[in-house]
Amino acid sequence: MIVVRTIINVLPEKQKEVLQTLLSLIASLEKEKGCLRYDIYCDIENENVFSLISEWENRKSLDDHLRSDRFSVLLGIKSLLCEPLKFQILTVSNYEGTEAVNIVRKKH
Repeated sequence: MIVVRTIINVLPEKQKEVLQTLLSLIASLEKEKGCLRYDIYCDIENENVFSLISEWENRKSLDDHLRSDRFSVLLGIKSLLCEPLKFQILTVSNYEGTEAVNIVRKKH
């Protein structure tokens, strides 16, 4: 699985415009082949900073997304930002869920 975090630092006067753009993208992005999830989060200390977190089945699915017109829309908001978009691409080879937490908690 591939996890991508995109950090978006928006000009304060453009915050609503960027949020509307992001919300309009989410519904269509989740339908892309290989997309497991695509969410928007707002920084609790700065309402002008958003994080997009997406999960992809594999690198090919992510690469197809990065070449897509939808992704170009995201890149197109650069004039509305305080600083360039920041991307973090993480390859997850193994992950555990709630069961792992419950097992550790039972040991104590």
